[in-house]
Amino acid sequence: MTDIVDELKWRGLIALSTDEDALRKAFADGPVTFYCGFDPTAPSLHLGNLVQILTMRRIQQAGNRPLGLVGGATGLIGDPKPTAERTLNSPDVVAQWVERLRAQITPLLDFEGPNAAIMVNNLDWTQGLSAIEFLRDVGKYFRVNKMIAKEAVARRLNSDAGIGYTEFSYQILQGMDFLELFRRHGCTLQTGGSDQWGNLTSGTDLIHRVEPDAVVHALATPLITKADGTKFGKTESGTVWLDPEMTTPYAFYQFWLNADDRDVSKFLRIFSFRSHEEIEELEKQTEERPQARAAQRALAEELTTLVHGAGQTAAVVAASRALFGQGELADLDEKTLTAALSEVPHIQVAELGPVVDLLAEVGLVASKSAARRTVKEGGAYVNNVKVAAEDAVPAKEDLLHGRWLVLRRGKKNLAAVEVTGA
Repeated sequence: MTDIVDELKWRGLIALSTDEDALRKAFADGPVTFYCGFDPTAPSLHLGNLVQILTMRRIQQAGNRPLGLVGGATGLIGDPKPTAERTLNSPDVVAQWVERLRAQITPLLDFEGPNAAIMVNNLDWTQGLSAIEFLRDVGKYFRVNKMIAKEAVARRLNSDAGIGYTEFSYQILQGMDFLELFRRHGCTLQTGGSDQWGNLTSGTDLIHRVEPDAVVHALATPLITKADGTKFGKTESGTVWLDPEMTTPYAFYQFWLNADDRDVSKFLRIFSFRSHEEIEELEKQTEERPQARAAQRALAEELTTLVHGAGQTAAVVAASRALFGQGELADLDEKTLTAALSEVPHIQVAELGPVVDLLAEVGLVASKSAARRTVKEGGAYVNNVKVAAEDAVPAKEDLLHGRWLVLRRGKKNLAAVEVTGA
């Protein structure tokens, strides 16, 4: 491994640092114990969180020790949203989400060896803390003028919504986390997204006030943007989650496979663990033969395997191929097939009708006459079998798993019909 700071810079993963030269020296003198925090404000992590987890993985692979913090305390409050106060979830819900998030982070870090990762929960050092102790022992080190200057706070102060004391105090809690981990584990680095910079530096400032001789660091990754102007990690159907019940492995795979050619180089560097040479070769292939989508396929397979496992990746690759006539649809298990077909136009019908009616109803053609023309020209398929007659009606036996028909017009236009009364 090259110098980890150089590695992170090559991958475009450093937006802000308290002191890059000092951090580089700390890594060289290492190992460095570092942490990143994740708040359970939803039942799953998403792709934005994955940037942080994989950055932790890289730093660990360079010989350093990660602490994965899932905020059972901060999750009860939530850091300031840009526009309005957060809806506060019950302690029971937050506790459930803590365990779900821990289960998603754990497989992506190494918990064995001299630099074994440790999972921590900030509820451990806050739940027994009284309000008086909090104000006397921690609050006294914070200056309100600096707190209101933080970008997230300043933005809300200047909005019609304002900001409540609960969210305003979040930065104190996050600062206290860094201090506690510094004391308990010798943690000297906190990582996070650039939108968290104010909270990251709250921790370094607090430690410097409490322990004037301490040398600690903060490192922020940049906000990831997409070339088409849409938000990274979002699709037409919503956020791309790591939980397979919230975003299916098939949809997860398709997100990477459909990455814009203008974005794929950036995504490879940020998310892939391939070598520089392998990534540069994939970048070259994208430039020379973009239609092959070699970089997107490599990224989709690597990330789906990392998050969901090799078995799920094999299943979604098989489904992706089978839908376009390069494999047997009947070989796909029902869960994978259903997930795949939920990503294409689909309709529900009570009973089967003529193919031309179905083609028009699902929107693969503009009208029944256009459907008949498509059949006549040999461009209509049901379950990858070419439709030979304009009056063809699928049989009940044609239904995949007793409920699905896969319709295709030409090579690339897909749709599905779900028969609910079969």
